[in-house]
Amino acid sequence: MTTNNPAATRRADAPTTPGVANAHPTRVATRRGEETKAFYKTTEFIVFIVATIGVLLASYLVRSTDAHDDYFLADKAWLYIVVLSVGYMVSRGLAKAGNRPNDA
Repeated sequence: MTTNNPAATRRADAPTTPGVANAHPTRVATRRGEETKAFYKTTEFIVFIVATIGVLLASYLVRSTDAHDDYFLADKAWLYIVVLSVGYMVSRGLAKAGNRPNDA
């Protein structure tokens, strides 16, 4: 079985820098990344935080008046926050889906 690994092989006629002993074959720099970005640097996280604060503020600011009941109760607000959280987790999972794991 033949493998094609340019980092492991070096041609004998390859040019070298004059006056420098070349003890190791030429190595190819590999890009190592475990995550696309840190979570706090993504727009998904910023939108998630802003939306969560917006839902909590809306739930707090909507009050009952004389003739109307409170129509944005805390249980509905927390349900929306759970939906936002699931959406955030799905979007981060999709962002990471294209990354290959490191087999080093």
